[in-house]
Amino acid sequence: MAAMACVAASVITVQSLSCCSSSSRLAAAPLNLSSQQVKFFSSNSSAVKQCSNSYLKLRARSSRGTAVVSVQAQSLPEALLFDCDGVLVDTERDGHRISFNIAFEEKGLPTVWGVELYGELLKIGGGKERMTHYFNQAGWPEAAPTKESERKEFIAGLHKRKTDLFMDLVEKGSLPLRPGVASLIDQALSRGVKVAVCSTSNEKAVSAIVRVMLGEERAGQIQIFAGDIVPRKKPDPAIYQLAATTLGISPAKCVVIEDSHIGLTAAKAAGMKCIVTKSGYTEDEDFGNADAVFPCIGDAPSVNFDLNFAAGLLASTASSLA
Repeated sequence: MAAMACVAASVITVQSLSCCSSSSRLAAAPLNLSSQQVKFFSSNSSAVKQCSNSYLKLRARSSRGTAVVSVQAQSLPEALLFDCDGVLVDTERDGHRISFNIAFEEKGLPTVWGVELYGELLKIGGGKERMTHYFNQAGWPEAAPTKESERKEFIAGLHKRKTDLFMDLVEKGSLPLRPGVASLIDQALSRGVKVAVCSTSNEKAVSAIVRVMLGEERAGQIQIFAGDIVPRKKPDPAIYQLAATTLGISPAKCVVIEDSHIGLTAAKAAGMKCIVTKSGYTEDEDFGNADAVFPCIGDAPSVNFDLNFAAGLLASTASSLA
């Protein structure tokens, strides 16, 4: 019976749900158990506590002859770490891509990144790295220098102009937040959970998105790790490792919100739980290693997950190790 309790307590994650489906409200979803199982939970609380390592509280009640056990996490994450592009705002297709193309045109380059091509280029983390990879594969334009050191300066100049163009879009409020982002951040901040944004994008652009889209008050409570702050970008775990170290938090107490395979790979390599919210460009990527996958965080009444769900991911791990 104790083994049964462990199984029941740990079933709190799923891999994919519809953004607006009623079945997607997993954070509040009960576990349907037999009356015999409820009797066990009611009379064997010590066994339940031993199984869950004091991370879960099980509350049983009967309903029309069936039993329902609600699982509530007691131990919140110490930090929520958000990626930026595709997680806070779906910026890639109509933000970064457009800005790259304008920068290319202004420089007199014949380069145009279409929607499909840019989706492939997103497999390369970082805008400067993305351009370098593309030109190495497609050939450098005539206007580009031939020496490697000068090419780095050429790329850096293009990227700076692209960032300025992108920030103009951000400052105008042209790129709205994805559903549920603000409410989840508010939940975390109100309950003492640290919030940070960890992105391969330029720090200036990320800071602008956080300030403009989330407001000055929230932005003042969110730490940003972005751009060239680490020598190796995602899928390398360096940026998430730096965030945990700087915040003074164990990676095991962090939950990451990502939208891409490379971001997921970085988070898991850092030893963190990772929830994926798919974006337009990442719909078909491999997220088999994620702890949960959703189309978005979701605003009421179609909330897909909340802070308690994130806590449940950590609790399920603690329970399995007890």
